Amino acid sequence: QVQLVESGGGLVQAGGSLRLSCAASGRVFSNYAMGWFRQAPAKEREFVSAISWSGGSTYYADSVKGRFTISRDNAKNTVYLQMNSLKPEDTAVYYCTTDARRRFEYSSIRYTRAETYDYWGQGTQVTVSS
Repeated sequence: QVQLVESGGGLVQAGGSLRLSCAASGRVFSNYAMGWFRQAPAKEREFVSAISWSGGSTYYADSVKGRFTISRDNAKNTVYLQMNSLKPEDTAVYYCTTDARRRFEYSSIRYTRAETYDYWGQGTQVTVSS
């Protein structure tokens, strides 16, 4: 069973930083793409960032580009999302996700689509106060 457990969320003032972590278990972590999505109240889930299985490619939503950084540590089976210069509009539940296609390289647009991914964590709340 693939399990994803997010941590690192919390309350932060605008301009501050947080680092989210997602610990994966149940299979060989390094063989699969990882992603982060978020969902704000009364809004649809939206893409935030993704990293290919090899770590060689990263993808970001325009709204977070230049402020957020995704990375992976295969030795720790963990993917991170470093979030800097946080804004109130970043407030949401952040979800970690992964796919089921071993060592598969998608087209860029596919990384941004929720339907690309097969497993989801429970989410971690990020609240940014103004």
